[in-house]
Amino acid sequence: MRRSTINNPTSFFSILPPESNQVLFEENSGGRKVVLNRTQKLNCLTYDMISKISKALKEYEEDRSVKVVILKGKGKAFCAGGDVLSVVSCSTMGHWSFAAIYYKKQLLLDYLIGTYKKPLVSLINGIVMGGGAGLSLHGRFRIVTENTIFAMPEASIGLFPDVGASHFLSRLPGSFGEYLGLTGAKIGGSEMLACGLATHFVLSKDLHLLENALCEVTSSNISIISNMIDRFTHKVSLKQDSAYARLDVINKCFSRKTVEEILESLENEVKNGAQKWLIAAISSLKSASPMSLKVTLRVIREGRKERLKECLIRDYIISSHMLRRTINGDFYEGARAMLIEKDKNPKWEPSKLELVSKEMVDRCFVAPEDDHWENMHFPYRACPSNMYRPRL
Repeated sequence: MRRSTINNPTSFFSILPPESNQVLFEENSGGRKVVLNRTQKLNCLTYDMISKISKALKEYEEDRSVKVVILKGKGKAFCAGGDVLSVVSCSTMGHWSFAAIYYKKQLLLDYLIGTYKKPLVSLINGIVMGGGAGLSLHGRFRIVTENTIFAMPEASIGLFPDVGASHFLSRLPGSFGEYLGLTGAKIGGSEMLACGLATHFVLSKDLHLLENALCEVTSSNISIISNMIDRFTHKVSLKQDSAYARLDVINKCFSRKTVEEILESLENEVKNGAQKWLIAAISSLKSASPMSLKVTLRVIREGRKERLKECLIRDYIISSHMLRRTINGDFYEGARAMLIEKDKNPKWEPSKLELVSKEMVDRCFVAPEDDHWENMHFPYRACPSNMYRPRL
């Protein structure tokens, strides 16, 4: 690799294969649209996409003519997450800190969205996972449809629910956040609305009408925007077999102190009746990275006491350890097994929950001792008191 690229890590991203029009920006009289347009990759976020979205959102925030900002994705996904393959390439072809540059940029964007001064409306019509959740679920208005599918499957590839997920998952009713984070279970739009991940449910056929109405608004008043969205909402009920309808059992199992106890509790429930969702939950836990599971449980529970900024700072510390292989190489092994070679047979290290010690997990939560590492610093954002608050 060229010396200039090594001296300037951000230049690494300029030598990756270029893709044009990954993000589209549309202007209307009162609104602006940010449209993810990497459809063949389920709108997974590249460094270039994150940079362009950040720049546009900052400009819109200061532009007095802009009353509302809309985030949406083209194709069958809103956004399926960050571009993991480019992150792996950054670390394996260059240096682990190259990937940290990408990740820091993403977390700064999540913070910008979570503290945005103007009404921001996410139209989540399709798949939303990982980085896509960070892009949409920290915003004030989170619109879902009958096509929406949400999941945080990071533990299955040796990561953990990051991008501030410990902030929104920890605020879900009971232990539903632990269930979603540990198992990577998929839920639909109606369940997202019921548990509080979404603020409104709109039929996909009506989204264009909602978009048109929002783009013509003449005020950024939250109540006015909310009332306008309400005109397009559709009443929906939970399906009998939905995960959220089983909250009592989920609370019973996923409120346990450790991952081992959670797994044991689930296995005891199976003895009373081998329901499909219980078997799926057990299978997910047994196939995920043991280290990732223990980190996931801890971040969600710590997130209950913290602001978004604190969650993001911790996410950066833990992710840096995983990129740096401080404890193990589970992230790289998970990416190999699930995304690159796709043999779906990762060799985790340690291989069992009982081999993951408290000391190993503790190390992930302490800043790395590395000359190439610097902590996250978030700019002060003087948001109105009614704008930045837990919205779940």
